Amino acid sequence: MELRVLQYFLAVAREQSIVRAAQSLHLSQPTLSTQIKALEEELGKQLLIRGTKGSRKVMLTEEGMILRKRAEEILNLVRKAEQEITLSDQVIVGDVYIGAGETDAIRFIARAAKALYQDYPGIHYHIASGNAEFVTEQLDKGLIDFGMIFGSVDHTKYNSIEMPFKDVLGVLMRKDSPLAQNESVAPEDLWDKPLIIPSQYDANSILSAWIKREISELEVVATYNLLFNASLMVEEGLGYAIGFDKIIHTSCKGSLCFRPLAPREEQSMSIIWKKYQVFSKTSEKFMEKIRELLVEGEEL
Repeated sequence: MELRVLQYFLAVAREQSIVRAAQSLHLSQPTLSTQIKALEEELGKQLLIRGTKGSRKVMLTEEGMILRKRAEEILNLVRKAEQEITLSDQVIVGDVYIGAGETDAIRFIARAAKALYQDYPGIHYHIASGNAEFVTEQLDKGLIDFGMIFGSVDHTKYNSIEMPFKDVLGVLMRKDSPLAQNESVAPEDLWDKPLIIPSQYDANSILSAWIKREISELEVVATYNLLFNASLMVEEGLGYAIGFDKIIHTSCKGSLCFRPLAPREEQSMSIIWKKYQVFSKTSEKFMEKIRELLVEGEEL
């Protein structure tokens, strides 16, 4: 399977047309069709559903959708490797890829990046947001250099640095809701309330232990991956969202407020990377700056 052919396949998937894909690739239509057909024969699977006579639109089969996802990952890795090797003996210019959940600790990453910018303006940062499962999956595939996750770390797979600050769990609610009068939220306050909770398993295990109920016993009206989306549901009166503080700004003029859980629930976080990982020069400089700020006692 050649990288060139994978690029051809992705062009067809993007354009949903062999004709348009051929034009974008500056190839003849018969040449592109032959290449895609050869790829299907090599894999022993049909990748495209060709349109009926008179329709030039093509669709991906289930196998085609799997290949599109993997092809994008493969080509991203190739581009990343090319950049690292090409720039290895030159000035420090390149990219740092970071995966992180929603957390105010991104400010720490931003401060490290800003401090590095003074000496290395050619370093660029790419943040991919998602839960711990997403972050570790991206890390395992080599699509990111570092991850920032909450909770425990699998030290058989990853090296880590524990961050010296924690995120506080609480409830995001409308200011006109009954619980907004409280300074904090107790478990029994939520037993009969419509809840919007994180979709990841670990977060809900913590919630279940704190609230003293199984998730199935609660009135869960929605789940979320990104708290911003959950905050819009809260604004519309759908329910109470459980999440971390400082992600959604609850100013005096806004309609939302945040109340911490009681007893207090905090989550520690760590920066992780794969064991035995060979860093690019840009990634090395970034990690050096992270360690330097931690030694200096940088706070959020």
